[in-house]
Amino acid sequence: MKIPTAAIAPLLAASWWLPAQTVDINGAVQVEFDTTTGKFQVLEKTVDLVDWSPAAPAFFGGSPRVHQFFPADGQQTFYRVVSSDVLDLAPQLAPIRTTHNLPALGCAVVISNRIVALGVAGIRKQGVTESVTINDRWHHGSMTKSATAVLAAKLVEEGVLTWTTRLADVFPEHAGTRHPSWDTVTLEMLVTHSAGAPGNLVPSGIWAQLQNHPGTDQEQRLLETREVTRLATRYTPGTQYEYANAGYAMTGALIEKVTGRPYRDLIREKVFEPLGMATAGFGVPATPRYVDQPWGHTFSGNTPVPVAPGNTSDNPAAHAPSGGMHCSLVDYARYIAFHTAGARGEHPLLQPATFEKLYTPVHSNYAMGWLSLDRPWGKGRVLTHTGSNNMWLTTVWIAPNRHWAVVVVTNSAGDPATTASSQVVNAMIAQYLP
Repeated sequence: MKIPTAAIAPLLAASWWLPAQTVDINGAVQVEFDTTTGKFQVLEKTVDLVDWSPAAPAFFGGSPRVHQFFPADGQQTFYRVVSSDVLDLAPQLAPIRTTHNLPALGCAVVISNRIVALGVAGIRKQGVTESVTINDRWHHGSMTKSATAVLAAKLVEEGVLTWTTRLADVFPEHAGTRHPSWDTVTLEMLVTHSAGAPGNLVPSGIWAQLQNHPGTDQEQRLLETREVTRLATRYTPGTQYEYANAGYAMTGALIEKVTGRPYRDLIREKVFEPLGMATAGFGVPATPRYVDQPWGHTFSGNTPVPVAPGNTSDNPAAHAPSGGMHCSLVDYARYIAFHTAGARGEHPLLQPATFEKLYTPVHSNYAMGWLSLDRPWGKGRVLTHTGSNNMWLTTVWIAPNRHWAVVVVTNSAGDPATTASSQVVNAMIAQYLP
């Protein structure tokens, strides 16, 4: 709607000299509802009454009446509030957090694609009183690898890539500097840590180059790919396993070169948005100088030390595909619910055979972003992984045959965080999988 400025001029006595113009007033939709103590409530939207997606952060427990405004974009959009009973885990997490002196601790349990238990306890930053919330964003470190593998799998299904796409064919411009041992390296080798990439980039000086690089994360990945492939592979590609973050950074570079699009845009479009992960992003979640989200922490003895958001609070931007993702605990539980269903071939985002490819080990029980193990309590195969940038820790266990998964997050890293996370996982297994 457009309103002539002249119509409101009497209200703008000090602006009588303004030339005639119009002011755009855009329409909006207001959605209101009451929250309920003990309920997990999600406001969802759709344009076709078939595919529903989250329209706002989730609400848990009693809180003031919710008022949400959405722009009227010309489409007829429908809204609904989905409520479910969810056990509040905060009372169970609080003593574990206190015992191990963690700044904060969170957990979500998924059964049959639904969050059945959820809770957070603690503070965003050691030394402040700002409590964490269920919609706060956590850095998930190397849990990003499985999401990058899902993106690669989606591009393979679309015919953009194949698992045998060779790094040498994608980057012919590196032929003059690339060591011959890289000639046979494929996409599949990169995402299964069997390409021969170095597990530690510090001795070569490449890590320092990335930290000091002034360009974009895409430019950093190109530099890393060029510099890593100057070196001989650590072993004959495809013959063994060595965990290497560089392999996933190079996977990001390969995807960007083939598609001509940024990795971050692609994974948002093809993974995060279809799964309703509205809070997903990269880098540490807090704004520099503010405690608007949790901060990461290291430990000095048994004391957590906050690390201010900035250049030293995360890995170089080049490593977004290997360990840069952040999102809320709720959104990450949605992501893990996707894998819980996918491990049974029961999610529409990928074909059953593609899911099986993602979870089938190649060397040392490692598949594509997951360790595949066998546990009696899981009645067979379970999937697990941890993610950390040495200032945060995320731990995941999935038991597909039990339709069950658990996620534990903390904004700290080190032995106290590892011990506390294992204690929470064991408690949830005992509670839900007798």
